[in-house]
This record gives sequence, C-alpha cells and structure tokens, in this order.
Amino acid sequence: MDNTITAAFLGLVEGLTEFIPVSSTGHLLLAGHFLGFESKGKTFEVVIQLGAVLAILSVYAARLWQVFSTLGSDPASRRALVSVLLAFLPAAVIGVLAHDFIKTVLFETPMLIAVMLILGGVVLLFVERLAPVPVHDDAMALPFRKALIIGAVQCLAMVPGVSRSGATIVGALMLGVSKRAAAEFSFFLSMPTMAGAFAYDLYANRDVLDFSALSDIAVGFVVAFVTAALVVRWVLSYLTRHGFALFGWWRIIVGSIALGLLLAGF
Repeated sequence: MDNTITAAFLGLVEGLTEFIPVSSTGHLLLAGHFLGFESKGKTFEVVIQLGAVLAILSVYAARLWQVFSTLGSDPASRRALVSVLLAFLPAAVIGVLAHDFIKTVLFETPMLIAVMLILGGVVLLFVERLAPVPVHDDAMALPFRKALIIGAVQCLAMVPGVSRSGATIVGALMLGVSKRAAAEFSFFLSMPTMAGAFAYDLYANRDVLDFSALSDIAVGFVVAFVTAALVVRWVLSYLTRHGFALFGWWRIIVGSIALGLLLAGF
C-alpha cells in the first residue's frame, strides 16, 4: 500500500477510535502490524495523536474558555478544574514511572492487544447491565473522591487494547455516573492525559524522532484531527440513546479476527 494512503488510513483509525471505548492505540498498533508500517521513534503515531488532542480542544473551546475565565469568581469552575486534575494525577505518575516498559514491551505485543480488545468488549457488555442507577448527571460536578477513582481506573489503559475512554467510562458508570456524563468526563480527562502523553513521548524520543516523511505525517495528522472532531460531536448523543453494546461487540469481533490472524502466523 502506498505510504500516503497508509498514513491517511491510520489517521482515520486514530480519529475514529480515540474517543470511543474501543482502544485507539490497540487499533493503531494492530493496523500498523498487519500493514507492515513502522515509523522510527514512533514519530508518526506521536504526531497524529496530537491531531486528536487538538480536535477535542477545538470542540470544547467555548466551554473551556468559560471554565478558565471564571475560575476566580465561580466555585463550580474551580471544582470542575480540580476534579479533572485529580483524575489526571494517577496517569501522570504511573505513566512517567512505567513509560519505558509500556512502550518497549506492551506496545510490541500484538497478541496481548488482541486479547485485551476481546476482554474489554466483554466487560463493556456486562457493565451496561450491572451498572448502578446513575446519581451524577453533570460531568463537571463529580465528587473529588470519585474523580480520583476514575483517574486510577484510567491507568489500566496503559495496557494497549484496554482503551483510555473505555476504562474511564466503565469506572464512572460503576460509580453511579450517567452514560452521557461518563463519556463527557472521559473527554475532559483526555485533554491533560493525551497532551501529557504527547509531550512526554516527544521528550523521551527526542533523539530518535524521524520527520523525514513529513508529508505522510501531515496527512495522518489532518485526517485524525478532522475525523476525531466529527466523532466527538456524534458520540455523546449516540451513547445517551443506545449505550455501549455496539462498541463491546466491535471490540470482540476485531480482537477475535486479529487473534486468529496472529495465531495463523500473520
């Protein structure tokens, strides 16, 4: 496959899957494995993730401005910011401490990714049935303790195939957060988490980053940005009406196909 077409396809995969509970990293790594695509220092993967980060920032720009511009006068804005920062804290600490192991061991194990996609799909299907009746409908007004717990659960997504959004949404649902608020809190939490991961990846790989294929990187970046912005606008209304069953079955199907191909030697 032509490199530009491959870059566009992988950018599409990143944008489509980053903010739904199916594991964008798992999909991206498996797609790269089966297509034989590899970038030195993971430059391509690092940069197109920035496209998804900027997409969520653009979609929530007005709401973010409202929060930051009223921090001094509105307790609700301060509470919202503190809850997101508390939820971000566990990932920041563990991400730095375990960065090398995650990138050099977990990210290089396609079989693990396929298995985690399947297990995560099963968890989504069960959680939708077992989650308690929601008691929190506002993503910006979660109790600090619950925000911190959700952030701790997010750390499970450092295993590729688990899904950052999937882990945070499942954690929130089990703590009595409504489906829409769980998804929206996951979006808010993604901003510092993904921006932090991008910045640290850039720093950690600064000596081996390869920007020689700038045109392919640019194509992947733009496709990821546009696609992610469209998905974020759609996913909240879909989850509110239909729940998570579609994503659970999608994970199981994709993980099973990938596992079969890997066992067959591909």
